Amino acid sequence: MNFRKAVESDVPSIVQMLADDVLGSKRENFKVPLPEEYHKAFRNICADSNQELIIVENEELEVIGTLQLSFIQYLTYRGGIRAQIEAVRIRKDVRGHGIGKAMLVWAIDRARERKAHILQLTTDKKRPTAIKFYQELGFDATHEGMKMHLV
Repeated sequence: MNFRKAVESDVPSIVQMLADDVLGSKRENFKVPLPEEYHKAFRNICADSNQELIIVENEELEVIGTLQLSFIQYLTYRGGIRAQIEAVRIRKDVRGHGIGKAMLVWAIDRARERKAHILQLTTDKKRPTAIKFYQELGFDATHEGMKMHLV
């Protein structure tokens, strides 16, 4: 497996993975050609040094996984940095082969490199398998998260 920052030509593969589950299919708009809003968002992510959109390739250089890692500067924790993992996805045909674990281990190591004091993520309560997976990697459900959809 190869980990690297995404390039714009990876965006369709990323969006296809984001849309390829029960929850993602309701909020994403994967089609060919891909709507420009995804390319605009990709360029905004790339312009921010605190955002890392990562893809994982197999030996054939096919995109098989993705995640976004954000670094958030705080005044709390003596001006600490909090790392946030978002949008973890594995291509459906390669799930169950340890790719997700490798991706999370990579993200943990990257957060340590960037001197983050904490690494956090959220997952939908409708994803019990994902919750169990994250707990097995050492993540604890220490807080109750809340959201307000504005659109």
